[in-house]
Amino acid sequence: MENKLQLFEEQQIRSIWDEEQEKWYISIIDVVGVLTESPNPRNYWKVLKHRLIKEGSELVTNCNQLKMPSADGKFYKTDVADVEQLFRLIQSIPSPKAEPFKLWLAEVARQRIEEFDDPEKGIERLMAYYFQKGYSKSWINQRLKSIEVRKELTDEWEQRGVQEGKEFGVLTDIITQAWSGMTTKQYKQHKGLKTESLRDNMTNLELVLNMLAEATTTEISKEKQPQTTAENRKVAKQGGTIAGNTRKEIEAKTGKKIVSKQNAKSLSAKKQGRLSATTDL
Repeated sequence: MENKLQLFEEQQIRSIWDEEQEKWYISIIDVVGVLTESPNPRNYWKVLKHRLIKEGSELVTNCNQLKMPSADGKFYKTDVADVEQLFRLIQSIPSPKAEPFKLWLAEVARQRIEEFDDPEKGIERLMAYYFQKGYSKSWINQRLKSIEVRKELTDEWEQRGVQEGKEFGVLTDIITQAWSGMTTKQYKQHKGLKTESLRDNMTNLELVLNMLAEATTTEISKEKQPQTTAENRKVAKQGGTIAGNTRKEIEAKTGKKIVSKQNAKSLSAKKQGRLSATTDL
């Protein structure tokens, strides 16, 4: 299972790709929130679900619950539905956004299938997304490389029997704290983030050091082949510490802090400012 955030009209929708069944499972509460613009989509879904059960709808009984990340960074069981089920659910929610949302759903499903047939399309689509967000080309190249490095690390963890989800999060937290001096939660708070991706809000140098920490952890793990949770955590700390020492050396030479408060908005604004200055010239 692969957790991912999708965007519909700049609103985040949590989703999970099930490789075995080759289908998306999408958070129902997030969809309800987008369609109804309700201040409490959880309650809206609770009432709607009760009504559908009374009507004998199979939609609710066939819905699954999967663990998804929440605003506090932890994973909780959440009602999810596949694309076909969501098409049916949308019929029960009066909303002017229903039709554009159906088109969005169909596009999300189609894109993922295309990416499996031709992974290059997925990379191109991701690059286009970051360009639209205003990131620089150098940042995008670093971000794509960081995805590759992260995948190598999670593949190594799977080889060592580490459970995806909570334990992945714990090990990531250890690495992050060891190189940056902050837990993942503290780091996000430092940047003024809530549910947004931390990596999508890192500067070039932050991405480089995060990659160094994760790549080093991967290499140490391959060499030491940890067997237990404690051993995997020790390796994660070692990998992060090496990158942390590099950070301290750079900071000592430059006199500047590397862990920045800059986030995606400020990074994008910085690029737009450079473009404007160039145009004025």
